[in-house]
Amino acid sequence: MAHYRASESKREQFRRYLEKNGVLDSLTTVLVALYEETEKPSNALDFIKHQLGVAPEDDDAESLRLELNTLQQKYDQLVEENKDLRDRLLRYEPAQEGTE
Repeated sequence: MAHYRASESKREQFRRYLEKNGVLDSLTTVLVALYEETEKPSNALDFIKHQLGVAPEDDDAESLRLELNTLQQKYDQLVEENKDLRDRLLRYEPAQEGTE
């Protein structure tokens, strides 16, 4: 019987935690919105994510592609700058024999 009370206590603590942090209200609001939809969405999970403000994964992928392109351009620019600086350095300080 004591085990039953302990798990009830943990459940109650968790419920209070969810309530205190607004999780229950948010979930209730989203589920009510889903219930009230006249035409139910084909993907309920996407509907819930959208209602909670989670960006769709396509947007994440697109932003990551843009960031990758930007970083690739910067990398190419830095490689070119490095090559240019090495060439300039070799003009002023020729490599010593046996090194490099």
